[in-house]
Amino acid sequence: MSQRTLILLKPDAVQKSLIGEIVGRFEKKWLKVVGLKLMNMSGALVDEHYDFLMDKPFFPSIKSYMTSSPIVALAVEGHESVKVVRSMCGATNPVDALPGTIRGDLAKNIDNNIIHSSDSEETAGKELARFFKSEELFDYGRPLLG
Repeated sequence: MSQRTLILLKPDAVQKSLIGEIVGRFEKKWLKVVGLKLMNMSGALVDEHYDFLMDKPFFPSIKSYMTSSPIVALAVEGHESVKVVRSMCGATNPVDALPGTIRGDLAKNIDNNIIHSSDSEETAGKELARFFKSEELFDYGRPLLG
């Protein structure tokens, strides 16, 4: 089943110049980029996106981290994209992430784990709407691949 999902390349991915490498991994897996933008997260957007963590003692450091540098918001589409992307990202803690996954290969530690991806199709819908206006998401075919 074709789905859309959200990926955020966090400040450390941008700072390490890993945008192209990470996006390339998703494209090589036949996920179609349908939205892409470099942006700064406001404090309010961080609060909204991570509202489930706001009562945790580490939330202020997450907020500081996510507003420290631009991020890349990426919308991809493909067969079971939520599951595929989550698998490609690897475990949240890079220490537990397998080699070959994005976090396993590129992330430093749990505090700088390089990437966010939606955890379900329902969450993906909410998160895509949070980061993209409808006119910023594109429908297109791939006739040049034939």
